[in-house]
Amino acid sequence: MPEVIRSGRPRRSAEYLPKNGYDEKDARRRIGPITLALDRAYPRARTALHHENPFQLLVATILSARCTDEAVNRVTPALFAHYPTAHALAAARPVDIERLIKSTGFFRQKTKALIGCAQAIAGRFRGTVPRRMADLVSLPGVARKTANVVLSVCWARPRSDHGISVDTHVRRVSQRLALTKDDDPDRIEQDLMRLVPQSKWAVFPHQLVQLGRGPCKAQNPQHEQCPVLAWCPTALEARAV
Repeated sequence: MPEVIRSGRPRRSAEYLPKNGYDEKDARRRIGPITLALDRAYPRARTALHHENPFQLLVATILSARCTDEAVNRVTPALFAHYPTAHALAAARPVDIERLIKSTGFFRQKTKALIGCAQAIAGRFRGTVPRRMADLVSLPGVARKTANVVLSVCWARPRSDHGISVDTHVRRVSQRLALTKDDDPDRIEQDLMRLVPQSKWAVFPHQLVQLGRGPCKAQNPQHEQCPVLAWCPTALEARAV
């Protein structure tokens, strides 16, 4: 059984849910064809964040908050050259980190999170990124989405206890596919974990991200180019108009 994630935020209805709404029985019927179609369309789906090890991916994922992956990839080579390990980053001066990551936005908050996270890893985990969800989310700047990205990429199940990472693309696409009735990322993750086979938990969100960056854009989605058109209630409703 998937882990129950409790969210203290009030329940909000899904912004992109089709008019017919969410029906879990119908979602279970469609999830098999959807995952097969995604496998055919995006067989090599993976994170776009450049990294060489779990520490680098953790840093890059923290930087990616409210920032494009491309912008993160432009700053991380210099950042990793100066601070290749958690121990090195833990000893960094905030002003030096801010200078390197300023273009990613919210650089002061991110600097505080990066240094705090590195200090916790260096002090509590001997400089090694932990591979348990509970340990990762205990680090400064690391919420469940960030932990899911790192664990699923570096230690896909059964080597870790990751769930399904939910970003803005996964949220939008899963709602349009009527795979969730919620708007809260934690609750969306619960809905998806009930539907998606556990063997797909690592790749499924990356496939939805590619779909969201492609035909399933926020504005004017290109339904006829969608690889899951036949199983998408939103696209079928648009066709019927």
